[in-house]
Amino acid sequence: MEVLRPTLIRIGGRIYRKNLIQEQAYHAEEEEDFYAGPGDCADEPCDAFEVEETEKGFRCRVEVPSLLYKYIIGKKGETKKRLETETRTSISIPRPGVEGEIVITGEQRGGVVSARTRIDVLLESVRKKQPFTHFLSFALNQPIVQERFLQFKEQVLEKCSKDPGVSSSLFQNPAKLHLTLGTLVLLSEQEIRKACELLQRCKEDFVDQITGGSPLTVEVAGVEYMNDDPAMTDVLYAKVHMKDGSDRLQVIADKLVERFVASGLMLKEWDRVKLHATVMNTLFRKDPSAEERSSSAAGKSPCKERESFNGRNILKLFENFSFGEVQLDSVRLSQRFSSDPSGYYATSGQLTFS
Repeated sequence: MEVLRPTLIRIGGRIYRKNLIQEQAYHAEEEEDFYAGPGDCADEPCDAFEVEETEKGFRCRVEVPSLLYKYIIGKKGETKKRLETETRTSISIPRPGVEGEIVITGEQRGGVVSARTRIDVLLESVRKKQPFTHFLSFALNQPIVQERFLQFKEQVLEKCSKDPGVSSSLFQNPAKLHLTLGTLVLLSEQEIRKACELLQRCKEDFVDQITGGSPLTVEVAGVEYMNDDPAMTDVLYAKVHMKDGSDRLQVIADKLVERFVASGLMLKEWDRVKLHATVMNTLFRKDPSAEERSSSAAGKSPCKERESFNGRNILKLFENFSFGEVQLDSVRLSQRFSSDPSGYYATSGQLTFS
């Protein structure tokens, strides 16, 4: 069935089949020799990207973060050599650590297109294995919410501390309460600028129209769990909804993710953004910074690190707990493993509603 229904990879608004035969297991990063075989791009049209005609043939340029050069070069240069030989092209790569463009040249347009497509597919596969560096977020750390969150924590520990697995180490840092819309792997200043520019285009294209240039008032109230068995809870989150009952927040979140996925800056994980704010997470037990992790980060599942807790009583006693109202006035491009003066994540860029 995997042959009949191959893995599909979305790159720049186009969808490519992934050649199952060429798939290789992922080992240590330094030893991996990624390779996109000839079958990966058999149906690639020639207008997917710009190919220049030169006096000696054709040329295509592709922006690639320097951190990813080694994957195109491969172990002992084997990946680059195979690409050049099979597509009859020459691939010029900047020196390690130097940001720039990779230049593909060849006598035949089809060969240049083929080499470029294989590089795109290869890099998409590599990116899926990288831990994310940034995420789009709505900050929920306003004073009233932080105060109510600390009351929630105090009451949970007072009434439910004897329940299996419940401890103070499970709770979120109140200064970092947030909604995550989606995660990004941004590996250069150029990619960060591209993400910031896209945020501004989204503001002009649809956000201003939806918000009317004013903050959105949302209520953070009630708790819910993510897995099937409340007695084996890993993540407990606060529910978030518009105070006026509209779906404007959901529409903005979904449209932003749709734009970022289409741009290639974000991978699509769900059909709709789940609006939630994590308040308890079993990953915090060992690593307080784990609130920044995604279940898909680096392609690894964190399940083995977890010691679940029994959330039945918490869900029953705090089903309608109110964390307060929040005025949302911006979407932030937040940086992983960082803090600003308020204790929230450092912001690389933002989209403001006003």
